[in-house]
Amino acid sequence: MPSCQVDQIVQARPMAEGAGVVVHRTIGTPGLRNLDPFLMLDHFGTENPDDYIAGFPDHPHRGFITLTYMIDGHMLHEDSMGNRGDLKAGGAQWMKAGSGVIHSEMPQQTDGLMRGFQLWINLPAAQKMTAPGYQEYSAEAMPTVSLDGGSATLIAGEIGTARGPIEDPNTEAFYFDLNVLAGNTMTLDVPKQHQCFLYCYAGNASIVSDDTLRPIPTHSLATISNGDSLQLAAGDDGARLIFVGGKPINEEIVQYGPFVMNSRREIEAAIADYHNGQLVRERAAFVTDNQA
Repeated sequence: MPSCQVDQIVQARPMAEGAGVVVHRTIGTPGLRNLDPFLMLDHFGTENPDDYIAGFPDHPHRGFITLTYMIDGHMLHEDSMGNRGDLKAGGAQWMKAGSGVIHSEMPQQTDGLMRGFQLWINLPAAQKMTAPGYQEYSAEAMPTVSLDGGSATLIAGEIGTARGPIEDPNTEAFYFDLNVLAGNTMTLDVPKQHQCFLYCYAGNASIVSDDTLRPIPTHSLATISNGDSLQLAAGDDGARLIFVGGKPINEEIVQYGPFVMNSRREIEAAIADYHNGQLVRERAAFVTDNQA
């Protein structure tokens, strides 16, 4: 099987969000505006509580999905649908903003650590104004699969008979947290119809293509294509990466901050609805991994 090649390396850029929390963004920057169906990727992580304790107070969304994955620490969530959650280490939160939701995310430390990712996934035009929804999954809901060279924790998608709990039928997205052991290599299948990327958040890794090593610097993202398989090699410290892919939606993307629609007129309507207090018009039940 031909091996994937690296199309682009994007170094994370620090951005101030919420009440001054610094996140490290790759998708959603001038270097990579979007990677259809993905709109934004933020990596947050620090051992200094002062960097994040102010959190992300109430803010709106419309027209897409947020998928938050916690690695260390935990995150308190409240939203205008009436949901409350405490997303703990190893867990994931899936929130479909749909026609509109207002929520807050307040990071909490565990032994001084707080680390994770938030990914924005686009919704097709026909679903942008559907009812919002929320699901929260504990670490126990995420299967971990042993692979040659390490392991993979499945947040979405499948490897063999194991499947992650989160499903997005629009994009058939997969989302794996990879642990490649020091000095080892790992090979993974790649769906050709998906847009795929890797983000290295610890250690050092390289993509092997045509017997050539293409390093992925820590805190950077690599987009990949033109292959049926992905081969990763870890350095002396091993490597931790997220590996994500999804089928493109192939529709016009018009974004204004937390609103992602298909036209300027729809963006103007979202802004007006927010200022008029009518952004949230539907209520959806809170769903945990025990109910989903």
